[in-house]
Formats: sequence, structure tokens, C-alpha cells
Amino acid sequence: MTALLAICNGLGLINGALLALGRWIGAACLGLMVVVILLQVFFRYVLNNALPWPEEASRFLMLWSTGLMAPTAFRRGGFVAIDMVIRMLPRMVATGLSVFLMAVTILVLWIALGIGWSEVTGLGGRFETDSLRVPVSLDLATWMKVPKSWMMASLLVGVALLLLVAVELALRNLYALIRGPEGLRDIPDTVMLGSGAE
Repeated sequence: MTALLAICNGLGLINGALLALGRWIGAACLGLMVVVILLQVFFRYVLNNALPWPEEASRFLMLWSTGLMAPTAFRRGGFVAIDMVIRMLPRMVATGLSVFLMAVTILVLWIALGIGWSEVTGLGGRFETDSLRVPVSLDLATWMKVPKSWMMASLLVGVALLLLVAVELALRNLYALIRGPEGLRDIPDTVMLGSGAE
């Protein structure tokens, strides 16, 4: 049990650091997305000359912000209907149900990880975006179209982070089922099943 507690708390620290970095990058993506949309509004409605790339850039940034921020939402909670049922049950039954739900979640995310990998490495990922380009030379003279695999990688990264969180929550619940929540580090701002927090 000491080893399981160490794994739970260690994985919690790793997930906390990864998700904090993801939140910062995701917030930057959201900020850039707003700038790109406002730029397009200006060009389209003020100058009457819409740019060809902002819609694609906005989609790219939105996918990455979702992929990087969704794992934090999953770890912290907010599944109201499930939480309500869990809170009505006795602690041992609720924790057992949480372990079962996390096991199902891990299975689904494992399958989704394979799908994400095939999207990045498969046929769809070999194409390029229509209008989104990035510089590939320091003098900005040479530009290339962004490969769609870069966009699809947001799915792969997001699912991988979700899987890490699901494993952490499953282990926390397993520990809490056997020994209770004592010794488990709190997950900041947690309101969800699967945290082992009261």
C-alpha cells in the first residue's frame, strides 16, 4: 500500500506539472485565436478584403487549446450528473463505482489513443492545410504549408494527457477503496468523483 500511495502521489505531481504547462499553452492558444479572429473581422468588414488563413489558424489554435485544457477539466471535475449520484451513495460504494468508471474510461481512452495515432500518421495527416503557412527560413523568404498532422497531434496529445489523468484517478480511488483517502495529496480545485478527496 505504501508503494501504491507513492505512485498515486508521484503521478499526481507529474500530472499537475504537465497540466499546468498545458493550461498556459492552451491559454496562449486562446489568446492568439481571439487576435486572429479580430484581425479577420477588421480585414473582412473594415477593409472589405478577407484574408485566406484566419479561419484555418483559428481551428488549429482551438484544437490545441482544447487538447491541452480538457485534461485539467477532467481531473478537476464538473460531471454534475455522475457526481450527484456518487455523492448520494455510501463512501465505499461510491469509491467502488468510481474505480469501475475510471477503468471503463481508461479502456475508452486507450482506444482513442490508437485513433489519435492513426490520425497523425495516417493518410489524413499526410495532407497540408489549404492556406495556413509557417516560415522555414530565418529570413522569412521560404514558407511551407502546415501539415494536417500538426493539427491532428492535438487529439493525440489531449487523449494521452486524459489517459494519464484517468490512470491517476483510478489508482487514487483504488487506494481510497482499500485504505481510505488518508495520505493522498489533494488535487487543487477538485469537485469530481475519482479524486479521492472528500
